[in-house]
Amino acid sequence: MVAPRIHIETLGDLSHELLEPYFAAVQTVARAVERGLEADGTFVAINNKVSQSVPHLHAHVVPRRRKDGLRGFFWPRQKYRDDEHMGEVAGQIRAAL
Repeated sequence: MVAPRIHIETLGDLSHELLEPYFAAVQTVARAVERGLEADGTFVAINNKVSQSVPHLHAHVVPRRRKDGLRGFFWPRQKYRDDEHMGEVAGQIRAAL
């Protein structure tokens, strides 16, 4: 997930000056997810007002693999085995950054 440090509620509230830096960060994370997790690609999504469970702009960056079951905008969510596994995945992405 990529979120600006300053509070911005929706994509429409993102100033023109922050547009390029924000999406450059999303692009950087998407590339790192692909490299770090050896994914075939990524799915990048932003809920804007409707289905925005947290009232703060954020982009989801989800690793994709061919035939992974993604249907429309719904990806098959998988739980981490445990907290250690979650840390390993974060470390792989961090190393690729």
